[in-house]
Amino acid sequence: MNNRRLLALAGVAVLAIGACTGSGSGTPAPSPQAAIGAGEGELKLVIWAGYAERGANFPDFDWVTPFETKTGCKVTSTDMTDSNNGVSLMQSGDYDGISASGDATARLIAGGIAAPVNTSLLPNYANVFDGLKNLPHNTVNGQAYGVPHGRGPNLLMYNTEVVTTPPTSWDPIFEGGSEYAGKISIYDSSIYIADAALHLMTKQPDLGITNPYQLSQAQFDAAVALLQQQRDNGATYWGTYTDQVQSYTAGDAVIGTSWQFQVNLMQGENQPIAGVLPDEGSTGWSDTWMIASKAKNPNCMYMWMDHMMSPEANGQATVYFGEAATSQAACDYAETIAKGHCELTHATDQPYYDKIWYWSTPQADCADTDAATTCKDQDAWVAAWTALRGT
Repeated sequence: MNNRRLLALAGVAVLAIGACTGSGSGTPAPSPQAAIGAGEGELKLVIWAGYAERGANFPDFDWVTPFETKTGCKVTSTDMTDSNNGVSLMQSGDYDGISASGDATARLIAGGIAAPVNTSLLPNYANVFDGLKNLPHNTVNGQAYGVPHGRGPNLLMYNTEVVTTPPTSWDPIFEGGSEYAGKISIYDSSIYIADAALHLMTKQPDLGITNPYQLSQAQFDAAVALLQQQRDNGATYWGTYTDQVQSYTAGDAVIGTSWQFQVNLMQGENQPIAGVLPDEGSTGWSDTWMIASKAKNPNCMYMWMDHMMSPEANGQATVYFGEAATSQAACDYAETIAKGHCELTHATDQPYYDKIWYWSTPQADCADTDAATTCKDQDAWVAAWTALRGT
């Protein structure tokens, strides 16, 4: 399949970040649903654009219509612009579920907006890779608060005609960046502070960073200082995949942090582009389908969660988006529509994903209630990034 067919409206899908290791509410979690009854006839979702396709953009990609035909649940969806918007929409009580990134999952769980999920009611959950189960961003004390949709890393993308020696670390955009001054392409989000912190874990081990999302004052200051050096070296910033593609195409950028999506797209246009996971590892994302605690159509939502883990739906959705499928069965299906997709996205390579730090919410308690130290929270990260960018 032509890589251009991966051009879903999903570029904004990972502009939000985070995770949670505890409910934060101080009250016992409600019991998950005990059984799935008859479908209520409708289902209202909050989604990242491209996560509920019915063939409007590409006829070959339609996983909503088969669901509606099988269940009788008519799907309507609202695209969120970022995680803040998604949480706000869910707070309205008008929706049954959401495709949430980590910072949304943290707030939805802590606020009692998302309900725990009885995975034993979902036959397709058994096929999900073990490496995607019981993760901190959607599990509290062993209780699942959703099911996985797909995952992917942030890559170091570069123009092979300019960067002629394939890089193996993040050094070219941090340590030796003067060689590419003014042409370093950086993700425009406060979560990028974690990328700097991850680099410092290797370069300055004396800082004692063990989690790039949970940083003490000194660790945080060091990460921000590294980003200031990068900014002063003429870094350019992108917020959507189209921004970045245009800058590389025009020659305004030659190296920087990116997603497999952009790598695929530009390689499909025969541009001299490559992407690599550096030796230090990387940050990345893993999205979750969650059910509202006050869902008006809970049976339809449970059916949807199971559907989205089916080989057909997950295979289509992750090919459409350009991310890793969540099961071998989904990979087998994806192979029939995009040969080599799961190899490209390392879907079955758990050691590869063991090097990925999934986006997490910075928390004042360092995501550890037993910790004696304090960390810089999400508000501090946003404030620092705003000051850095001057916006």
